[in-house]
Amino acid sequence: MSKEVPMKKLVSEFKAFALKGNVVSMAVGVVVGSSFTAIVNSMVQDIITPLISIVGGGFDFAGWTVSVGGAPVAIGNFINAIVSFLIVSVSMFLVVKAMSAALARFHAEEKKEEEKKPPEPSNEEKLLTEIRDLLREQTKA
Repeated sequence: MSKEVPMKKLVSEFKAFALKGNVVSMAVGVVVGSSFTAIVNSMVQDIITPLISIVGGGFDFAGWTVSVGGAPVAIGNFINAIVSFLIVSVSMFLVVKAMSAALARFHAEEKKEEEKKPPEPSNEEKLLTEIRDLLREQTKA
């Protein structure tokens, strides 16, 4: 019976952990991020890399190998991976920057709308208004 209590406690702690908003949000982020990877890879491979090849003359480092102790070392593949990483990084930076600018504009418009609305009177102001109105009614009577 002493083994069941720690197991129940462990299960309840796991449920509390798994159902926290941060964990669920993180899981959603991972799923969306992995789906977004296909979009980013397509953008890099199908759009950006061909445009860079036109400008740069179509460099491909895949054929570069060096023999070290009789074993071929594919330095070209490593260089291609670095170039691909740089392209993805710059592309993602530009996408995030554009999204941040759009969100900033959206929030600025929201803020302008909020500023146009008159502020709601505080509870003290409401109470003082009621007292004033009561005093006016007493003086009229």
